[in-house]
Amino acid sequence: MYIQNLSEIRQIMGYRKSDGYEMILEVYKVPAGYKIAGEIKGMLDDVELFSFPRPDRVLANNWQSWGPARVITKDFKLNFPKDLIEKFGFSASIMPEVYFDNLISDYFLAADTFVIGALKSEIGHVYFKLSDDTVSVHVRYFGKMFDEWTSIEPIVVINLNPDDGFTYYAELIAKENNVTFSSHNPVGWSSWYQYYLDFNYERMISDLEKSRELDLGYEVFQIDDAWEVDIGDWVPNEKFPSLKEVADKIASYGYKPGIWLAPFSISETSSVFKNHRDWLVKNESGVPVVAYENWNKKIYALDITHPEAVEWLKNLFVGLKANGFDYFKIDFLFAGAIQGKRYAHNVSPIEAYRKGLKVIREAVGDSFVLGCGAPLLPSVGLVDGMRISADTAPFWDPNSPDIGYPNAYYALRNVITRNFMNNVLWWNDPDCLMLRKEDTQLSDAHRELYAVTSLLLDNMIIQSDNLSYEIDENLWNLVKKYKTYGRRKFKVRGLMSGRYKITSCGINGCDELVIEDLATLQYKVNYDTPRIELSKVVEKRTDGRTFNYYMENNK
Repeated sequence: MYIQNLSEIRQIMGYRKSDGYEMILEVYKVPAGYKIAGEIKGMLDDVELFSFPRPDRVLANNWQSWGPARVITKDFKLNFPKDLIEKFGFSASIMPEVYFDNLISDYFLAADTFVIGALKSEIGHVYFKLSDDTVSVHVRYFGKMFDEWTSIEPIVVINLNPDDGFTYYAELIAKENNVTFSSHNPVGWSSWYQYYLDFNYERMISDLEKSRELDLGYEVFQIDDAWEVDIGDWVPNEKFPSLKEVADKIASYGYKPGIWLAPFSISETSSVFKNHRDWLVKNESGVPVVAYENWNKKIYALDITHPEAVEWLKNLFVGLKANGFDYFKIDFLFAGAIQGKRYAHNVSPIEAYRKGLKVIREAVGDSFVLGCGAPLLPSVGLVDGMRISADTAPFWDPNSPDIGYPNAYYALRNVITRNFMNNVLWWNDPDCLMLRKEDTQLSDAHRELYAVTSLLLDNMIIQSDNLSYEIDENLWNLVKKYKTYGRRKFKVRGLMSGRYKITSCGINGCDELVIEDLATLQYKVNYDTPRIELSKVVEKRTDGRTFNYYMENNK
């Protein structure tokens, strides 16, 4: 059904019957807009709910962490490099058969006067298809059969500009999903953006020693990709001792041990692929589906509905936790939600993905779980932190393809455009700060802008540097100072124009960052006059307990 304006949204209400399914749509008034709900019954694949005129410019969003959240105009054309389509696979979209030949926005879409978006994704995938003149709103159920009337994924239309509308939208998502996550917003270190795969136990110890010498104040110390035998074979390779020894060593420095893995990904060279092909998502012919390519290998997807795969996944995380790890960066999560044939009948890719996340969540209990490369809306309520950008990188290139490849420029752009998710759905992970002054193409201005933006938005702060290098001490001291002041309230203006103004208030006052042009680094930071100064106090009690707290100076 086509409506001339979103103010006519009530016109879509009613009963519809199509080949194989029935649907009832209802529209309710909510503050500043409308909520679309309803029920479905029958066999559903791709259902268009309604369409409306396409605005001149929209903020469009990709389905997973690394994908772009950007403003596009009507002359924008998706020009995805053809030689990368096969390599990206489902990384680019849960619907690659649609994505590469169309322009779509996943979960939500915004224009100058409204925000429209799904409030949950537990079974279906809500997306917006943009033609030259219209936007059509779809829910994809991937051929699932509903024998009983079942609620659709609710959608909200908010008649506010995106600067205000996205804040409200995130609050509605949190309420709809009864979201809970860790109250702790960690500060730490990760090996990835310094060493990549060239990381080993000796380097880990070297940076642990250096971190203590420099008194960097980490809470988490996380080893990234490089420790495992293969993707899917999650046992230490020859570069590391046992995982218990690794975790114990990290803990001996007073840090929470953290570890990276890609739990839904299975490499073609792994023992899991060779011995348990029945655990993999397959096509209709029974052949395992390639989810994506990386590490110069084909990567397949774990079928999280297979009972043996579920048991393997649970034991994997129970074992990691038993070895002492308490912070889990789980990566390439989109692999759990690819299309294909699974062991369980009539399970949508979204349902399978959420089942896998629940297995991990239950296995690690209250440990911190950081999602990465993850379908965003289906992860709500199941992770504590979420990467909301492409990988950062030791370079800044506004002219490279905006497709989710590592690039500090696009990473920081997403940190701003997805700011509203922070401390409402989870803690936003802006990706690592790289503060080294050598072995990098980033300038002082790049480092400052990335660090200040992340701090003012109250994001997670994870550093990734060889600590033997010269580090920008002023910036890390700024990190330590901001974290002293606790939580911050922030407001971002200019999401549609790209001229951003971030106002961020803590107990030290209200600071302001104005970014006139992110690409050319035209920005200015206006720090408030400090209203109080705090000093850290470490109190060791006679019963052996240690308390860390802050006191206002001169009190």
